[in-house]
Amino acid sequence: MKAILPLLALGASLAAAPGRADPLGQAVAADLPSLIAIYRDLHIHPELSFKEGRSAGIMAVEAKKAGFTVTTGVGGTGVVAVMKNGPGPVLLLRADMDALPVTEQTGLPYASQTPGVMHACGHDTHMTSWIGIARRMAAMKDRWSGTLVMIGQPAEEIGSGARAMLKDGLYTRFPKPGTVIAFHDSASLKAGTIGYVDGYIMANVDSVDVVVKGVGGHGAYPHLAKDPIVTAARIVTTLQTLISRETDPLESGVVTVGSFQAGTKHNIIPPEAKLQITVRSYKPEVRQHLLDGIARIARGEGIAAGMADDQLPVVTLQDQRTPATFNTHEITSRMAEIFTARFGKERVQPVRAQMGGEDFSELYLADTSIQSMLFWVGGVPRDKWEAAGGDIGKLPSIHSPLWAPDAEAVISTAVEAMTTAALTVLAKS
Repeated sequence: MKAILPLLALGASLAAAPGRADPLGQAVAADLPSLIAIYRDLHIHPELSFKEGRSAGIMAVEAKKAGFTVTTGVGGTGVVAVMKNGPGPVLLLRADMDALPVTEQTGLPYASQTPGVMHACGHDTHMTSWIGIARRMAAMKDRWSGTLVMIGQPAEEIGSGARAMLKDGLYTRFPKPGTVIAFHDSASLKAGTIGYVDGYIMANVDSVDVVVKGVGGHGAYPHLAKDPIVTAARIVTTLQTLISRETDPLESGVVTVGSFQAGTKHNIIPPEAKLQITVRSYKPEVRQHLLDGIARIARGEGIAAGMADDQLPVVTLQDQRTPATFNTHEITSRMAEIFTARFGKERVQPVRAQMGGEDFSELYLADTSIQSMLFWVGGVPRDKWEAAGGDIGKLPSIHSPLWAPDAEAVISTAVEAMTTAALTVLAKS
């Protein structure tokens, strides 16, 4: 508690007290027109995973202007900007850069001009905020001491970018952080609000392929064949018991069969069927049980169908996975208080964890002595939120071709929140 109290005091001093000037808020507001121009440019020109060269270039130029030492091409297209400002801790702030293969349908005047590609996850707001934070931290160097590392990360959407940057020396070529912080815009929160979770906030994401073998034949003579569609259908239905009957009801997990492919014609029994499964979990032991259960069920149904040992279903766990994102208690509880002091209780709230994935998790798992926090910044425009009565089922989600966040609210809130967090972690002793 002794170590936390001075930081809480700093957070209170950064808050916009009634009747007092708010230098940080005023600076962000003054910078907002410039940032929105950058945001719209990034939105017009989205780039897919590991192809974020133009976006990375914009971030690199802006960081250099602010006085950072910048390295590009880290982990592919990643950007690392470092500012050393005396003795003290090392803090890393991350923004992801990639867009999605989605055709935009927002109708915005600055909609994507790249066919079939869109910033449907809001990473353009992340990059823009990153630039705003860099500007503010450079302008407020008299308020902090330590080393600030800011990274523009590629390929979050395919769960590979953070791992690629780490492999390329993120923690060895550059100052290794004691704390890592990031934010993500949210399609489930009103614009300008902050949501946080103490503990797991995002899930393990695993992809599993199952090839179910059979013996092909004529649909009129099924007794002369071994129908893999029936076996695969049994696998699909039995998989549901992994959650409903084998997982503790107080734990969380998802097993979804997203693809079932088999056959070419009405009256032909095919020789095989293929399943593609996404598996979501938080805890390592739950993850392992679900993965083991898929293999067990697939094998069991193959045996029940009378297949020989060498013709049993083949289960393959894809190498590309995203580990669960865990917010450590110390930094999360500290920032919850700091953000509440700055923005007020109405704009800062604990929220539920989600089953989506985020490879920000890799930055913590590379060294679990690091303090780590990912938080949400609401992006749902106020008029749309009120029209929906707060029912997110009536609103576009992230990854939707209709997702259009209130960029000004997201960016201004994120810049204030992340700058406040950085000034707290890097407070002068």
